[in-house]
Amino acid sequence: MTPVDIVRGDGPVVLGMPHTGTWLPQEIRSRLNANGQLLADTDWHIDKLYAGLLPKATIVRATFHRYAIDANRDPSGASLYPGQNTTGLVPMTDFDGEPLWQTPPGEAEIEARRLAFHAPYHAALTAEMERVRARHGVAVLYDCHSIRSRIPFLFEGRLRDFNIGTNNASTCAPEIEAAAQDTCANAEGYTSILNGRFKGGWTTRHYGRPSEGWHAIQMELAQSTHLSTETPPFAYDESKAARLRPVLQRALERIETLALTMGATR
Repeated sequence: MTPVDIVRGDGPVVLGMPHTGTWLPQEIRSRLNANGQLLADTDWHIDKLYAGLLPKATIVRATFHRYAIDANRDPSGASLYPGQNTTGLVPMTDFDGEPLWQTPPGEAEIEARRLAFHAPYHAALTAEMERVRARHGVAVLYDCHSIRSRIPFLFEGRLRDFNIGTNNASTCAPEIEAAAQDTCANAEGYTSILNGRFKGGWTTRHYGRPSEGWHAIQMELAQSTHLSTETPPFAYDESKAARLRPVLQRALERIETLALTMGATR
């Protein structure tokens, strides 16, 4: 199994999918405890949810599970949200604060996993962003995520349906941020927030360099928007997805149109 799947498109948008993978080498999977074996913190079915929404988009998807190493965390191990509960480069607990490992990995093993999984994913993502920018003058990374709608360890109450992150408007042009925000805010029957609990992970912050023609935005969806249940078996709900997908498509198409316009003027 290769650590990353790439589908190349000729448009200006790159869809990043760091947390949809469920593959783990047996030597890693066997060291997870019963709780870890559930792989509960997967961004379930995000690849299926976005399939075909933006035909010209490039897709960069990690095939490995985030319990091996989290491709959306700073490779140095620095916290994304200092002072708040979160999970690390190799998570020791799940999103509920419960242990994952029978035998937790040490520093040497974490570094080996970084080289085997995290580095190839970001090498591929960097290469695609460079290719897209060379073609269009700009590249927009739209980082695709989902999470359970209620996780007391991470946040109070119920999460909004659409959680847009631009690290406080620093990772993309204001027009791109506004297009995503406006589309979600006007989606009937859904809730949304900009730079709330989730402001964009390491990927968004690292690749968001608007002055260089690299724009990045994170979309964190509450899993209640497209799963029939947020507990095992985390089943995909076709009717919920059919209602959600047009909203995501509108946001992506608006971002793509903006990117093409911006590229033409660079």
